[in-house]
Amino acid sequence: MINYDYAHPRTSLSITLSVWYALFLREAVTRLSAGRIAWVWLLAEPIISMGVMLFVFTVIRMRVVGGMTTETWLLIGLVSYLMFSRTAAQVQGALNANKALFVYRQVKPVDTLLMRAALEGVMSVLIAIVIGIGGTFFGVELIPEEPLTVVIVFLGLWLMGLGYGLVTSVAAGLIPKVGIVLGIVSKVLHLSSGVILPLAHIPQPYRNWLLFNPVLHGIESARLAVSPTYVAMSGLDISYLYKCAAVAIFFGLALHRRFANKLLAL
Repeated sequence: MINYDYAHPRTSLSITLSVWYALFLREAVTRLSAGRIAWVWLLAEPIISMGVMLFVFTVIRMRVVGGMTTETWLLIGLVSYLMFSRTAAQVQGALNANKALFVYRQVKPVDTLLMRAALEGVMSVLIAIVIGIGGTFFGVELIPEEPLTVVIVFLGLWLMGLGYGLVTSVAAGLIPKVGIVLGIVSKVLHLSSGVILPLAHIPQPYRNWLLFNPVLHGIESARLAVSPTYVAMSGLDISYLYKCAAVAIFFGLALHRRFANKLLAL
């Protein structure tokens, strides 16, 4: 009897799609079967962060930021930043979490990173929708005036997280203790993205220096999409976010191709 595989050989594309599908399901089952606490934390993380910052803003008696209520301003910033940061963190840690799969020649290290990013993007969107509906129920204005712009911003932040994760995953795999440096970079990105710090309070010329941070363009654009009357930082360009994401993804994929054998041997 003729073997089916020899009679009908599979193409490289079909093999890749099958691998991606299997990895996506594996990641989804692993994340969802971790227990209810995982789902609770996904919702609780931005809410707790917002609660802490609301307390701080209440102490300093700041009720409005750029013409937007403090609650709305904070929640949009946190949810937008989490789209980037959670994707970057999941992609960065994908290599260590999936080492056992690399014994299969069909599975490449970059496959695990891409599927982790895809799953995190889907979960982040679902969490953003739940928080948006919940916030609106409690009187926080989170329904965007320009929904398409919010979609474009979230996609750009997700791509930026993917690109950042691709680059840092190689660095973390090849350079010992680079995690310390990446932790510092993460804190700098968080503070310089305008998530919890009103940019209007930063003096010139330092305020303009922040425009080199592509994540800032996404977060401020998201706030502007929710409330067109929001007084956003001047010089915003959502295309800059996409350009930086494209460069990071290209560079990250190039690094994975260049060091593929070393990553497999880790």
